[in-house]
Amino acid sequence: MTDARAQGLVLVVEDERPIADLVRLYLSRDGFGVHVEHDGAAGLAAARRMRPVACVLDIALPGMDGTEICRRLRADGDWTPVIFLTARDDEVDRVLGLELGGDDYVTKPFSPRELVARVKALLRRAAGPGGARVRTLGPVTLDPERRLATVDGAALTLTSTEFDLLSHLLGRPGRVFTREELLAAVWGYAAHAGTRTVDVHVAQVRGKLGPAATVIRTVRGVGYTADATSAGPAHHPEPN
Repeated sequence: MTDARAQGLVLVVEDERPIADLVRLYLSRDGFGVHVEHDGAAGLAAARRMRPVACVLDIALPGMDGTEICRRLRADGDWTPVIFLTARDDEVDRVLGLELGGDDYVTKPFSPRELVARVKALLRRAAGPGGARVRTLGPVTLDPERRLATVDGAALTLTSTEFDLLSHLLGRPGRVFTREELLAAVWGYAAHAGTRTVDVHVAQVRGKLGPAATVIRTVRGVGYTADATSAGPAHHPEPN
């Protein structure tokens, strides 16, 4: 077994103890330290105190739900990667969680192996590819090695997934990506997970880009592309 501290501490906030114990077991087997809390307030306090490398938050928690934990962390300027656990087909919860700054979600019942794979993929993306070139399109510049995004020199605050989505689009300006292609490239899983995830994150990135939001253009019926020629007054086309 790998040293449980090798890959950092993951905070798991889940009130169903058998699920929490299973997640702890699988994360520990893969080299993570794991701290578990069973209610929202204790989970928020642990996140602030322990500064984990990632948080796995159930949405339906006693006292304070997972989306509120995430909202408060983001309000503190804490952009630790967050994966939500949510009930099957509860799209409202999933979308709300992503809009509040979550990076990914897993629906119950889920495979513990898949959850561990999602955590590891998210942390790999957050680490960034060493030596990757700086990407610039119009007023937007991304430095993958420093995980820094700017608009006209002003730094943006992006989640790990938002950064990776913008970086992927800017890496091939003018190339139109379908939602399925973006899911596979940025999130690392297939389209059956739901392409609504892509639309929500694109909307979030556009909101943070402000006047430069039109660098991301919707191609109706297909997907999204990065296009410097469309940069100008902010305009947010509705996702298809």
